[in-house]
Amino acid sequence: MQSYSRLLIIALLSILSGWFLFHHTQEASKQEKPAIANSVITNPLFNASFPDITGKQQALKQWQGKVIVLNFWATWCPPCREEMPELSALQQKHKDIVIIGLSTDDLDKTKEFIHSAPVSYPILAGDMDAMTLAETLGDNQSILPYTVIIDSKGAIVKTFFGRINQQILEETLTPLLGVLPTK
Repeated sequence: MQSYSRLLIIALLSILSGWFLFHHTQEASKQEKPAIANSVITNPLFNASFPDITGKQQALKQWQGKVIVLNFWATWCPPCREEMPELSALQQKHKDIVIIGLSTDDLDKTKEFIHSAPVSYPILAGDMDAMTLAETLGDNQSILPYTVIIDSKGAIVKTFFGRINQQILEETLTPLLGVLPTK
């Protein structure tokens, strides 16, 4: 009887110890992940370069230190095309941010589309390399459009799957810019 009691006490202590360790490691991992993820995730971004619609390679590093709205899109994607005028309006309204459109089509298709529907922000053509970068930056579902908001320190602040609009972007960007949106 006494050995049964000892066995029960040892089992309970083991369960409590295991629960405490599990709970403690879960809390620690929740606190550490954002800092690690942000520094690791944006490294591929600032090491990448893609051709603009003239064919000239543009290093994304040139925009490091700025608030960036990186929008992955495709010429065949209706929601992507629908949000482009709003992205243009946002770029014209807020010169202190950089909006970059990264097409998942090849350069010829991207150039042809942009000539018929110009925008006020840089357009780059990435083809499959753009999709690889999108996946690295959190698009694990291969959804287009996919938008990544990056602060001036290079940290990913927010990502959006699917179509976005100017109001949603301004609500996200306002704290990063330290200004109230103009109406």
